[in-house]
Amino acid sequence: MCGIVGVLGTSAVHQRIYDALTVLQHRGQDAAGIATYGDGGLCVRKGRGLVRDVFQQQHMLELKGNAGIGHVRYPTAGCESASEAQPFYVNSPYGICLAHNGNLTNATELAEVLIREDRRHLNTTSDSEVLLNVFASELQRIGTPRITPADVFAALNAVYRRCRGGYAVVAMVIGHGILGFRDPNGIRPLVLGQRDTPRGPEWMLASESVALDSLSFRMVRDIAPGEAVFIDEGGRLHSHQCVVSVRHTPCIFEYVYFARPDSKIDNISVYRARMRMGDRLAEKILRERANHDIDVVIPIPDTSRTSALQLAQRLGLKYREGFIKNRYIGRTFIMPGQEERQKSVRRKLNAIDLEFRGKNVLLVDDSIVRGTTSAQIIELAREAGARKVYFASAAPPVRFPNVYGIDMPAARELVASGRRVDEVARLIGADWLIYQDLEDLIAACKHEDARIEDFDTSCFSGEYVTGDVTPEYLERLQLERSDEAKKLSGGRRRLKVIRAS
Repeated sequence: MCGIVGVLGTSAVHQRIYDALTVLQHRGQDAAGIATYGDGGLCVRKGRGLVRDVFQQQHMLELKGNAGIGHVRYPTAGCESASEAQPFYVNSPYGICLAHNGNLTNATELAEVLIREDRRHLNTTSDSEVLLNVFASELQRIGTPRITPADVFAALNAVYRRCRGGYAVVAMVIGHGILGFRDPNGIRPLVLGQRDTPRGPEWMLASESVALDSLSFRMVRDIAPGEAVFIDEGGRLHSHQCVVSVRHTPCIFEYVYFARPDSKIDNISVYRARMRMGDRLAEKILRERANHDIDVVIPIPDTSRTSALQLAQRLGLKYREGFIKNRYIGRTFIMPGQEERQKSVRRKLNAIDLEFRGKNVLLVDDSIVRGTTSAQIIELAREAGARKVYFASAAPPVRFPNVYGIDMPAARELVASGRRVDEVARLIGADWLIYQDLEDLIAACKHEDARIEDFDTSCFSGEYVTGDVTPEYLERLQLERSDEAKKLSGGRRRLKVIRAS
């Protein structure tokens, strides 16, 4: 999962892209990059680390131009150097920069064709670079001196025929404009915003609406599944539905964990969805644990707060902040490698003893993935004096790998895979454990104005909406991207193309 942004303005855009990336920092903390274009040509700055660390004043001064794209990276495979940070660039044809959020499920096959038939060279192991070269190759086939919006859409029609998986993309064709497009299922999010200025309209594409809000852009709409938009240098918007037959199934994990609560994705408020998750979970507790002896509800900051507060209100229980979070430690789930995640938990959270001592506490988290973080948090609660520790997950058990850009590549790393709820409870050290039902999660995320009937729930249900995920693919994914594989690779370059965003 990554954060992407593209801006075409009437003045220099570097500061706006920087600000948007800081707002989207929760989507990726491994690397960041910005590419801009103006009279001085193409300017690129990217590197490993947070946005504030990658871009210093001298770098910002060099990022000149009224058009640009940016990226924050969350790795589902190792990022050993700045060369694997995005945006990526190819100089032929025209000069194209691209930033990508998601995962191509046929990246390996595409890479082989690009090298063998399209005669293109790949510098990294990133499927984002594969996607860029597929687009560049198709645009090159058109071969006109100056491209039109129709040329861009013709090339993207071919990209959609060749590429499979979940993806949201922003790109910049040097001297022509910026574009954005979204996979045929709308798995990964992408929104379009506009701002009027005395010199004409300015446009922004971003992963979440909160990036538009922070820069005073008006939310125009979500990019539709299978749709591409192109904004030319004159600020004119062009759109094209590249894939007519679509099944809109946005990733439900966006609403559970990844997106900020103040965002709207596909016209669904993340905040309201999490409130409804708390309501549904409370109702399940009343059904299954009607005689509970919970004294206090405590959220595991930050993502679960909205659900936990609503749950406590519905149950008529005290809600307390029992953990203080160190704001200078990144999101634990998106850290690269289990060892790093484990080290960070105690550095990240500290328990307030008086909220735990002698009490039966219900800890609420957004989800349980590998289970080691949950186990350490429960241990912290017991060390703080809790008499009993119960645990509630606002999401169902994560039992299956995710193949669309979330770092859940190996079923054997998922604590709920092949285990009953009581077995998971024992493993993480909870006195009892309760999960949200999948039907209730889907109902919580639905909204009548969104007109979305289904979601990508593959990590919970094992049903992959793109229809191309085989047991052989999942086995290969596990071999290439599991925590064990990452550790064994030791940063060595692999020949096969794997995920980078």
